Amino acid sequence: MLWTRWLVLLLCWGATGSEQQADERGAVPAEVRSDSRRERSPPPVEPLDFGFVPAAVYDTHAYYEPGSMGILFHMVHAFLYILQPNPFPKDLIVKVIQQNMGGIKIEEWRKPENVVLLLQWIQYESGFLICATFGVVFVVLIPVIAMCFCMCRCCDNCGGEMHQRQRKNADCHRGFYTASLVATTIFIIVGVLIALAANHNISSQVKSTRRLINTNMRDLKTFANNTPAQVDYLTAQYTTAKNKVLSDLDNIGPLLGGRIHIQLEKSVIPSLDTALRMAGAMRETKEALENVSSSLEVLQDGVGKLQASLSGERASLSNTLSDPACTNGAVSHTCSTIRSTLSQLGINADFSKIPDVNHALANVNTVLKTDFSNIVQKGYASFNDTPRLVKEQTKNIVAALPRVKGMLDKIGAEITGFSKMFPVEASLANFTIFLNERHKAIESYYPQIDQMDFYRWIACVAVLCMVVLVMAFNILGLLCGNCGYDKQASPTTRGCLSNTGGNLLMAGVGFSFIFAWVLMVIVTTLFVVGGNVEKLICEPLANRQLFKIIDTPFLVHPEKRNFLPGMLFQNPNIDLTLGGMYRECYDNNGLYHALQLETMFNINSFLNRTVYNRDLAKVFDSVQVDLQGITLLEQAGRDNLINFANSGIGQIDFQVYLTEVNKGVTLIDLLSFCSDLEGQADQLPRGALENALRGHASSIRFIHREQVVPLEQAMSTLQQSIKQLQKTSNDLPVKVTNVLSAIDAAEYLLTHNASHVVKQETKAYVQSLVGYFKQYTEWVKNSLTAEVAQCKPISNIVDSMEIVGCSFIIDSLNTFWFGLGSCCVLLIPSIIFSVKLAKYYRRMDTEDVFEDGQENWN
Repeated sequence: MLWTRWLVLLLCWGATGSEQQADERGAVPAEVRSDSRRERSPPPVEPLDFGFVPAAVYDTHAYYEPGSMGILFHMVHAFLYILQPNPFPKDLIVKVIQQNMGGIKIEEWRKPENVVLLLQWIQYESGFLICATFGVVFVVLIPVIAMCFCMCRCCDNCGGEMHQRQRKNADCHRGFYTASLVATTIFIIVGVLIALAANHNISSQVKSTRRLINTNMRDLKTFANNTPAQVDYLTAQYTTAKNKVLSDLDNIGPLLGGRIHIQLEKSVIPSLDTALRMAGAMRETKEALENVSSSLEVLQDGVGKLQASLSGERASLSNTLSDPACTNGAVSHTCSTIRSTLSQLGINADFSKIPDVNHALANVNTVLKTDFSNIVQKGYASFNDTPRLVKEQTKNIVAALPRVKGMLDKIGAEITGFSKMFPVEASLANFTIFLNERHKAIESYYPQIDQMDFYRWIACVAVLCMVVLVMAFNILGLLCGNCGYDKQASPTTRGCLSNTGGNLLMAGVGFSFIFAWVLMVIVTTLFVVGGNVEKLICEPLANRQLFKIIDTPFLVHPEKRNFLPGMLFQNPNIDLTLGGMYRECYDNNGLYHALQLETMFNINSFLNRTVYNRDLAKVFDSVQVDLQGITLLEQAGRDNLINFANSGIGQIDFQVYLTEVNKGVTLIDLLSFCSDLEGQADQLPRGALENALRGHASSIRFIHREQVVPLEQAMSTLQQSIKQLQKTSNDLPVKVTNVLSAIDAAEYLLTHNASHVVKQETKAYVQSLVGYFKQYTEWVKNSLTAEVAQCKPISNIVDSMEIVGCSFIIDSLNTFWFGLGSCCVLLIPSIIFSVKLAKYYRRMDTEDVFEDGQENWN
């Protein structure tokens, strides 16, 4: 058992940091834990790739398919279920074991509790007891009946008298006895074949046992050879976590600075974005003022020219209407109507009295001489330079990298030294040598096993030959009797062949009496042994009920809770059961998890001394970052914002502009006026007056196209610009104040309150570094649980023992006694039918005499 101890000690080293974390959490006061819940959760740690632990490939496939023999096995199982339908008596067996651990004494069985247990056991075994009783009675009575039968025949009774009385239905009786004996013989032959098949199955499966032994031995060697390599791989992967920590420390500026930048940008970037939008508002304000100024100049100049054009056209149209042709009664009304609309040809909007915006535009141009957008971009650049600033201020960490590397190398050396503390390789090498020696020892027994199996096969065949001998006499007797039987011959004149048939049948009866009780002794013994082994061992082992008995608390000793840990580790209080260990090994988990070694070896102190190193924590605690050097908005930018707020935009009388713009350029739509004028001209007779009116309409259309349309476009531009300026100037000082307040708040955060964010992100950064080691320890635990020292060979050994002991041997043994027992039972009707039938084949000494005319032999 020394090698198992070394293996246990080896596997214990890889416990994870989860236990250590649990202990640390247990030491933290409840108030601190409640506060930590309010803090934001730490960012996820980058997952590390530790690769795959070298896997062991096991060859054993502990599965057995009986093939055609399975039908016979199921038949026997059904027969045993009929005899014993009761469930497995787990509680009864546990009570028996617990009450008789000190040894079984005769006087102890007189106690009431033991009497109750005995009665319960008899009730459970009632089916087997009934069948065993039948076998014993059969063994006892058959020799007695044989002796009585012989004595009876010697006294010319029981068919011993060589005289046959003739009856009319003699042929019918002979045919019935012949058919019954043939059927009985066939069933006996089937039983012999079943037993012979079971006998052969045992011999053939003994050879398969060698394959299972060889594969299980190879798997154990694979287990022993792969475990050191797997452990070395676990220790070597510490380098992955170490290199990642060193890499992150070397890039502390981008990593830690980036963390700080991400947290602070939630407050800083919005304030800079607001300032940048204000820079855009400045440019838009300048463009709007320029549009207002240019549009106003266009409108003032254009309105004057339009006024002159409309006045001239109105005077010309009035002269045309003064023509004598308009005095004609037919057209005078039309001329009067046109004359009444001349007053509508005039200007509606007057832009000459509107004040200009040149003063505000000059102020805005002065403000824009300072590139406020560039100043804001400098603020962005200064804030985005946080990683570089952090890198400059953490040069001491980068300078300490050699010292940190030395610490981490020391930790790796301690881990490697811990794994090398135990002579695991030497122990496993000795275990491999032990396996080789045991394998050779087992192989040395193969010739003896083969020889013993051969003797067993010969013995079983010899037993079956007893039945075959009786069947041979029965078959030969039937053949000779039926072939030599002559209906015309009288009982005293029967032929030699017929008489031989009868003698052979009686010989079969004699051998049946000689062998039947011997065969029943064999059947009863095998039945009691094989049937109970099947019901009490094989079936509970198949459904794992047997493990529950072994795992029953305090089964072996009233002060020892569990049997398995008490045997392996001398600590029966560990919650380790054989059934649980088997399930873990069946699932091919690691031996560390299957044996629950984490309950034996406390790795927390080792991890605290190595991975969670205090010297390494001091290096991390020395991280100090100051962000007071960051300037978001220079003083020139602040002055620029204040000058923009005082540029005079809010003093513009926007309502005056909007009032004039909303009036329109002319009093009436000139195009509508032209259309009406042309309609009036159509009512006049053709002539000079009509043509003159159409000419005036054409002139007015030209004025509208060349003068009114540009003025309307200028008015639209003016209206849009005025509305934009009105919107921009609305509470402009308040907006500027808000921007400056946001900038001040962000700068105050950077200069005064950023230390909290720096500490928080520094802590998160350190947690990420520690998280790499936690990943390593967690990976070690998971690997020890599922990949290192996978104990599938242990469950394969149990399954192989079940296959060999139950499927190969017990099932075949039970099938053998099942076939042989059916032969023994059928020998009784065979004896009866043979004795009855022999009377019709043997030559009699006397016969019945009849007078002529009475019954004849036909």
